[in-house]
Amino acid sequence: MRSWRKLLLPLSCIYGIVIYVRNCLFDAQVLKSVSYEFPLICIGNLSVGGTGKTPMTEYVVTFLKEKYKVAILSRGYKRATKGFVLAAKNVSVRDIGDEPFQYYHKLKGVTVAVDEDRRHGIRKLEAKNVEVIVLDDAFQHRKVKAGLNILLSTYSELYTDDFLLPAGNLRDLKSQAKRADVIVVTKCPEELNVESREEIVKKLKIAPHQEVYFSKIAYSDTVRNTAEAIGLDELNDKEITLVTGIAHPGPLLEYLKKKKIHFKHQVYADHHNFTTSEIESLKKKPFVLTTEKDFVRLEPYLENLYYLPITTAFLADEKNFQARILNFTTNNS
Repeated sequence: MRSWRKLLLPLSCIYGIVIYVRNCLFDAQVLKSVSYEFPLICIGNLSVGGTGKTPMTEYVVTFLKEKYKVAILSRGYKRATKGFVLAAKNVSVRDIGDEPFQYYHKLKGVTVAVDEDRRHGIRKLEAKNVEVIVLDDAFQHRKVKAGLNILLSTYSELYTDDFLLPAGNLRDLKSQAKRADVIVVTKCPEELNVESREEIVKKLKIAPHQEVYFSKIAYSDTVRNTAEAIGLDELNDKEITLVTGIAHPGPLLEYLKKKKIHFKHQVYADHHNFTTSEIESLKKKPFVLTTEKDFVRLEPYLENLYYLPITTAFLADEKNFQARILNFTTNNS
């Protein structure tokens, strides 16, 4: 925690009291959580972002869609619309948000929808006879009770070491991790050994019903756009402007530097909506490299734009992780 944020700890205490009371009301069923009779999987976190939720959602949905008719339901953060919107050919990134737009165009055969009212969105998707719904970023939305909760926390910023907003980055109490069935420590270094993983598991103080897995970001060896792919080894002679509008671009910067790729970095806030002047400035750059999430926002305006694809990869026990999810979907279908 940065030193100046310690001054905000009194506000974090007030926020914590509000969140504690809210959770108690749900636990006492004064506020109602709705359960469902079909497989409902929630992928979320306790922090405000940057835990690798998007690639994890893509990972889970990719192997589930081979067996089931799958839908993704998201809030659609920073979209220009309200209510339930179903992704379709005539729907823009402004209509549903960057992550749902990315899901729709990347995960063929998967139904993608947004609705700030998760209950309403689930009802609408039920009418479309989907077999499994994956809730994107809904761990803290307790009006809906998922059958399987997957909680993500980054290796470098475990929720056990963090503080509540605004002094830290947690938007929910650490104790709420008890509601997770599966905890995935994301963005791990590839060399993380068994002993280090065991120490982290001890630190998380997991319950008997919980399982912990460790994953990393796997970067592609090419950058892409809709027309072509270019190998990373071909970028050395290019004047690259790296544009990021994600919560934690650090791992991407480290990877590019490790590959000895030189770039000038233009950093923006997570889910940044690029202005006309910013886009006009980027048009003048000879080669713009960005993240996949930023690419879907910028692609309609830039011809000199490429992104570096990423996926989730497990350090160990990948088959056990998949089996846990498939067992849940099979037993609840």
